Amino acid sequence: MELIDGNKIAADIIAELKTEVTAFTGRKPCIVLVRVGEDPASVSYVKKKEKTAADIGIISRIILPSATITQADLEKLIDDLNADSTVDGILVQSPLPKHLNEPAAFRRLAAHKDVDGFHTLNIGKVAQEDDTGFVACTPAGIMELLARSGTDLKGRHVVVLGRSLIVGKPVALLALQRKAGANGTVTICHSGTKDVASLTRQADVLIAAIGRAEFVTADMVKPGAVIIDVGINRVPDATKKTGYRLTGDVHFSSVSPLTSKITPVPGGVGPMTVAMLMKNTVKAYKAHAS
Repeated sequence: MELIDGNKIAADIIAELKTEVTAFTGRKPCIVLVRVGEDPASVSYVKKKEKTAADIGIISRIILPSATITQADLEKLIDDLNADSTVDGILVQSPLPKHLNEPAAFRRLAAHKDVDGFHTLNIGKVAQEDDTGFVACTPAGIMELLARSGTDLKGRHVVVLGRSLIVGKPVALLALQRKAGANGTVTICHSGTKDVASLTRQADVLIAAIGRAEFVTADMVKPGAVIIDVGINRVPDATKKTGYRLTGDVHFSSVSPLTSKITPVPGGVGPMTVAMLMKNTVKAYKAHAS
């Protein structure tokens, strides 16, 4: 069993981007991070994105509107950033407070600045295999993990657990693409799927993004499979100072001995998401500058 080290692969990508950005003349790439409210996970994610941008040499601007901002005012803020020629990428941190319409906010972003890859146009470009768009960061990170760990999907059965717009649907589309490293045969399972285990047992590559702690157990996995665990779940644990431990959607201790390769949680997919956001920002800058 080989552990796919997301921290190392993400660090490699960040180092590559730093070299690229250092060579740019004139202004550096700029990303604006908009965080509404004080969701603890969002606070932590935005800090991580800010630090990674600084490490690469990307300018990051943090905007913290009031948690009571109206939809109209949020959309006006996005419009202003869309029109700002010094801004290459814009990220509106999810989740937004309940009174705001999150999909509408994402759609308001100019597609060519949507470095999170959630705009309708960018998701459509993934479906059309058009590389000029932006791929959502977690699915893009998953494909990098597979490629850089030597896992070619060609002719292999890829089973995706979960159908979210953030992970499940786009990663299934990426695995299907007629491109080097992809060309997989894809099955998507979700809450309406009957006998999920009978399908996951057929997977040469299993991508677990169902958001349920330790859902995938040893009896659901084919020996020798490659497993990408996207889940980040907090499970109560009295032995930890925080009172909880982080676990994925896969029961790691029982499943990992059966696999040929597996990502850990934490330290697998998570670090890749931020690295791919930065990669998208540099791509936006280059398209903007050309």
